[in-house]
Amino acid sequence: MPIITLHYDDLEDLIGAEKKTIIGRIHEIGADIERVEDDHIDIEFFPDRPDLYSVEGVARAMRGLLNIETGIPKYEVSKSDISITFNHEIGNIRPFLACAVIKDLEFTSYSIESLMNLQEDLHWGLGRNRAKASIGVHDLDRVVPPFRYIAAEPSYEFVPLDFDVPMSMADILKKHPKGVKFAHLAEKFDKYPLIIDSNENVLSFPPIINGTLTRVEEDTRNLFIEVTGTGKAVFAALNIVVTALAERGGRIESVQICTPDDSYTTPDLDPATREISQKETCDLLGLDLSRDEIAGHLQRMRFGAVPVSDDTIEVMVPAYRADIMHDYDLFEDIAIGYGYDRIVPALPDTMTIGVEHPISRMKSALREIMVGLGFYEVMPFALTSETVHFDMMQRPRASATHLMHPISREQTMLRTTIIPNLLEILSLNQHRELPQQIFEVGDVVTGGHNNVHLAAVAIDPHANFSTIKSVVYAVMHERGVACEISESDDPAFIDGRRAEIVVDGRRAGLFGEVHPGVILNFGLDQPVIAFEMWGL
Repeated sequence: MPIITLHYDDLEDLIGAEKKTIIGRIHEIGADIERVEDDHIDIEFFPDRPDLYSVEGVARAMRGLLNIETGIPKYEVSKSDISITFNHEIGNIRPFLACAVIKDLEFTSYSIESLMNLQEDLHWGLGRNRAKASIGVHDLDRVVPPFRYIAAEPSYEFVPLDFDVPMSMADILKKHPKGVKFAHLAEKFDKYPLIIDSNENVLSFPPIINGTLTRVEEDTRNLFIEVTGTGKAVFAALNIVVTALAERGGRIESVQICTPDDSYTTPDLDPATREISQKETCDLLGLDLSRDEIAGHLQRMRFGAVPVSDDTIEVMVPAYRADIMHDYDLFEDIAIGYGYDRIVPALPDTMTIGVEHPISRMKSALREIMVGLGFYEVMPFALTSETVHFDMMQRPRASATHLMHPISREQTMLRTTIIPNLLEILSLNQHRELPQQIFEVGDVVTGGHNNVHLAAVAIDPHANFSTIKSVVYAVMHERGVACEISESDDPAFIDGRRAEIVVDGRRAGLFGEVHPGVILNFGLDQPVIAFEMWGL
């Protein structure tokens, strides 16, 4: 989780409160104090509040909590004459783009440090280590709009940040520290993303590295901010960055983004509107609150809120609150605004004695077995896509539970098997040494029901059918389950080197050497073996 360093003099200026008050109350917004020093405090936040990843965001929240400034913050967005264009080719590589201009900033060492740390923490939190979103911050006065977002040949050269000689984009992925670290996000494509100005000066090679030309320094006054990615997280990340800079006195200006089919303008800082029930709020929190009291607590948490009927409060959610997905998220903030320390603990009406659920006990036993066999546990998401789940596995598309309104092309359905998730993780860890052995004990969804599966994969130049067969038999032996193996026709595995697990006459799993076509689909270049079993 991100640890934010807050300098007292900077924090006091932004909040308008004394150090003692700030330290005594900051825990109320969810901050875990790591250490208190003479000139600064280090605090940790849970990943679900990316708007608190900066001193500006913390100060904004604290002003509300301390009743210095309540209600929804208002940020003016002026229209600029700056535009950026991209085509279908880049749309197939990294298709989401959001941009903004910030004018009239006066940077200090503190504010530059805060901006750089916010950028990296958002890469981790919202951006999933730059896979879903990456942020580029540039000195606008060193480039000439309009800008273009293009797909460039790997041989294209520019001077990357922290270097003083031109390098090809291919060499950056091999030799630049950031390139080596994030190469897996770009090298699977024939061309790489690039943002250039009207004179073909390079701003950035997203999501890898900026050009050195647009480095931000203390004398920088005007910024161009671009966020590229694979989903709508780019818009949330942009809103968090621009509102943080506005807290420093920056003026926000919009950018027109032109695609082959349409155009749109970012940032969009209009608040989202929700309605919550007074009764549901009070029932959940166990409090007797009036509609005006609920609205007041929401305003302290920097929402707009007004009672609109006998049971309803209308809530305006700031554009930087990317974490608000459900009414329960608002109920939680009402409780924070009310004060957890004011809630009187009470025993439940019904007393029970807790025991471990049989399924949890079984999962724990499987984890112990797999760790004992030298595998590392991973916990990928259960959401996936038809492309990864079926097409890249060379399996025909089958019945699955799909999302009605997916927000990303990468998350459109619930998985019915685990192996594709594990292969994705291998593809993201090619920069690490071999062999790699990982497993998951997790749920899949078939027929509308959750079912527990155990799956494991290993990548190793010497991996073969006998190796994975011995692992399967070891698991079955430790579980005390007798099994047989029979021939399999699963196209994800090599013919003649694949098998099904049969227990009491029923199919209970499969294993084998992963087909070379599947290995290549996931961008891997070494033999892979895998198994998956169920009904344990």
